[in-house]
Amino acid sequence: VQLQASGGGLVQAGGSLSVSCAASGSIYSINVMGWYRQAPGEQRDLVATITSGGSTNYADSVKGRFTVSRDNAKKTVYLQMNSLKPEDTAVYYCYAEVSPRGWGRRTRDYWGQGTLVTVSS
Repeated sequence: VQLQASGGGLVQAGGSLSVSCAASGSIYSINVMGWYRQAPGEQRDLVATITSGGSTNYADSVKGRFTVSRDNAKKTVYLQMNSLKPEDTAVYYCYAEVSPRGWGRRTRDYWGQGTLVTVSS
C-alpha cells in the first residue's frame, strides 16, 4: 500500500491551497483518511480526518478554515486550506487506516511522504 500526496507549495497569508493524497496497492478497505502536520522542531499533530462514512474531525486551530473530503472510489483524500496563516507552515502528511487484502478486519496505518506547505507573512 502506498500513499502519494500532491499539492502544497508557497502561499501568502490569507491565501488558499489544496493538497490531495491517493492510496494505491492491495487494499480491501480504507477506514479513516486524513492529514497530520509537523512544523520544524515540533511533533506531528492532527489536522483533520474523515471516515469512510464522511464523519470529520478537525484540530481546533483549523476549524472553519480547512475542509477535509474524500472520494472513496478513487481512494483519495483532499484538504482544502483557506485563510492560511504563517503558523500553518509545516510538512503535511497524509494518513490512512487500511485493511489490506487478506488481512480480514485487521488494519494498519500508512503514511504518505509529506508535502511542504509554506505560508509567508
